[in-house]
Amino acid sequence: MAGRIVTLAQQKGGAGKTTLAVHLAVAWAKLGRRVATLDIDPQGSLSAWAAVRNGRKAGPDGSAAVTHAQVAGWRLEAEVRRLAQAHDLVVVDSPPHMETETRLAVRVADLVLVPVQPTPMDVWATRPTLGLAKDEGRRVLIVLNRVPPRGTLAAAMTAEIAALGAAVARTPVGNRASLAASLLRGRAIVEEQRPGKAGEEIEALAVEVLALLQ
Repeated sequence: MAGRIVTLAQQKGGAGKTTLAVHLAVAWAKLGRRVATLDIDPQGSLSAWAAVRNGRKAGPDGSAAVTHAQVAGWRLEAEVRRLAQAHDLVVVDSPPHMETETRLAVRVADLVLVPVQPTPMDVWATRPTLGLAKDEGRRVLIVLNRVPPRGTLAAAMTAEIAALGAAVARTPVGNRASLAASLLRGRAIVEEQRPGKAGEEIEALAVEVLALLQ
């Protein structure tokens, strides 16, 4: 049986798409799933993280095994299918614009994760991504991402996000420096000695998404 394909898509840049892709991929690997990440974003941020990770000295550092690949253009669908044959989950990081690659990545997905920051601009800019997923007949889960620890804006935006008409994850992800800091070391937050609240959120979101993929 082929693995499940999860595509991270969001037209608006800066929503934390790649960061979320990394942390969820590693969290699933830590849960015992065979996981592959696929970078189709020309910026190559996911591939840069993978290069740092692969360049670390080998040793029993608690790192989870995650396969990584990078591809573009017409080879995308074939590469996704190839990875899905050998892995339980394939996490696809798509470009922050509605190009052909993004449409293909959405088309092959079992679930499209759409990270949204709780700001008016981010909520408004999410509509084209949701429209694309609807056109392709794909399931969507909105993930509130980079949520500030305090303030009323996030609460005010909840109703606006719900009005977009897509399911919203029960688990929001806070705006936490530790998420970015772990990436600099080629790791993910769930691999840190003290993952803290950030790790708890990622683990909870990972479990929530897995349940949707059953």
